[in-house]
Amino acid sequence: MIAFGPVPSRRLGKSLGVNNIPDKVCSYACVYCQIGRTIKMQVERQEFYDPKEIVEDVERKVNEALEKGERIDYITFVPDGEPTLDINLGKEAEMLKDIGIRLAILTNSSLVWREDVREDLMSFDFISLKLDAVTQDMWRKVDRPHKSLSLDKILEGMLTLRDEFSGVVVTETMLININYGDELERIAEFLKDLKPDKAYIAIPTRPPAEKWVRPASEKVIHLAYQLFSGAIGPENVEYLIGYEGNAFAFTGNVEEDILSITAVHPMREDAVRELLRKANASWDVVERLIREGKLIELEYDGVKFYMRKLKSRL
Repeated sequence: MIAFGPVPSRRLGKSLGVNNIPDKVCSYACVYCQIGRTIKMQVERQEFYDPKEIVEDVERKVNEALEKGERIDYITFVPDGEPTLDINLGKEAEMLKDIGIRLAILTNSSLVWREDVREDLMSFDFISLKLDAVTQDMWRKVDRPHKSLSLDKILEGMLTLRDEFSGVVVTETMLININYGDELERIAEFLKDLKPDKAYIAIPTRPPAEKWVRPASEKVIHLAYQLFSGAIGPENVEYLIGYEGNAFAFTGNVEEDILSITAVHPMREDAVRELLRKANASWDVVERLIREGKLIELEYDGVKFYMRKLKSRL
């Protein structure tokens, strides 16, 4: 199956997926990969499917969805491997443009140092770049890259892509149960240079490739949020940590509102109190949510913040 969906996406609204890479050909063997272990490590680009086959399958799924009254906001290349390994990627994107729906791609960033890959990515409207580490040791520990890859070249390629690309660029940083040391500060410094439209902080929500992997603690996630916010502004940083319901909805139910907002980003104590005041509710709501294990209180730089309690689905 090449085309699938459309599925709801926090980043992309209703997204129709394109699986342009066979399971599981990748340039990385990330410890947290939720598709499973990499079957074939590869950095050389090649043809996997006939571009016409991909386009025809996407057109079929688009027509099926539209006939059912479904909305499609993006056609998204999000395969079972690394999408930029597809040597026909640019050609496929150009052919799909005729459908008239915006194009997105989620890449692990490993090949953006290549000029031909960056040229192919110019055909997209939205690019998500993986940014799990900016130091060699952490990169090799978490992403387990192909031995021929160079982190310095990848990071430089990301900066070059940002300069060349006129569409939306976001990053995604997966946080797991390891000692990050000063890595999060270093990532924040890189984000300051990259200036993405949004930096997403994620955790694994499905079984990972390695059984020892677990989501990072709320404390680590919160620290990343504060550091990234300091680098590029809090309006440009969001969680992708798993939640129920619509994280942007203001329902009129203050309990649901607090939980949905704090699933996207932490709330300062004064912001929570203001929300409670508008809802004519007392601080008892927050205390009860903490007692029930739905909310957690954290502190940063002398200020109290409230964050949705993680629910591990591993």
